[in-house]
Amino acid sequence: MAKRRKVSNLLGLAVLSTVSARPMHPYEMAALMRARGKDRDMDIKWGSLYTVVRNLEKHGFLAVEGSVREGARPERTVYRITDAGLAELADWVRELIAVPEREFPRFEAGLSVLGALGPDEAAELLRRRLDTMERRIAEDRAALAAETEVPRIFLIEAEYDLAIRRAEAEWVRGFLAEIEDGSLPGLGLWRAFHETGEIPPEIAELAERGASKE
Repeated sequence: MAKRRKVSNLLGLAVLSTVSARPMHPYEMAALMRARGKDRDMDIKWGSLYTVVRNLEKHGFLAVEGSVREGARPERTVYRITDAGLAELADWVRELIAVPEREFPRFEAGLSVLGALGPDEAAELLRRRLDTMERRIAEDRAALAAETEVPRIFLIEAEYDLAIRRAEAEWVRGFLAEIEDGSLPGLGLWRAFHETGEIPPEIAELAERGASKE
């Protein structure tokens, strides 16, 4: 089970990882994290960066190193990571790697209520999703293969993301085939519901049985 952390926003993890290399001010942190594609690796709300940095300082994970002024721009506070921050960074990474947690992708939420659409419309939407996924997967595979200078350890999150999307595309392809060739169990009941507007007795019974368990 995941720990209750003093700063739980994953942007805090990105900040600690970035500042572990050298002290920097928040604007520089954001520029470096964007350049490294951190907003593709995790759900980052850039508007909360200064709040996260202040919270990391409040809890002793960052400390003020000094300040800098560039030209006519306002003075900027430079932060360094503390020993406590390094320990928190390592502990957080250990937890993320070792402890599996249930996640809730938007696609899974849509699948859970797919019956609200008819099978023909669902199939068309799945085809569109699959076409988009296959194009992006091909582009990202090519981009990853072209990265010959960056050590693989710094690209493993991209490898993982690509593997997950390939697995999803394979699943969508198989599910779509079952709808199109008529082999999907319950397809007739699904289609009948959308053709008549009436819930088949078999489905109604299952729904009631499920509700009685709550």
